[in-house]
Amino acid sequence: MSDFDQELDASGLNCPLPILRAKKSLASMDSGQVLRIIATDPGSVKDFEAFAKQTGNELLEHREEGGKFLFLMRKS
Repeated sequence: MSDFDQELDASGLNCPLPILRAKKSLASMDSGQVLRIIATDPGSVKDFEAFAKQTGNELLEHREEGGKFLFLMRKS
């Protein structure tokens, strides 16, 4: 996985908490910085895709690894 500036571990949290936490983390970051999010809720894949479209933040990558969902999101 590529470089990131900040990491958010949202493991064990169900929708919409991973999105809310990510929103809060992104708010404190500078434009162009990358947030890495770790989630365990399978619904988070669709949630983060929708979140990226709605907010204009770029979903750079998402993959599943050992039952966890990993996302890289660049702040717009």
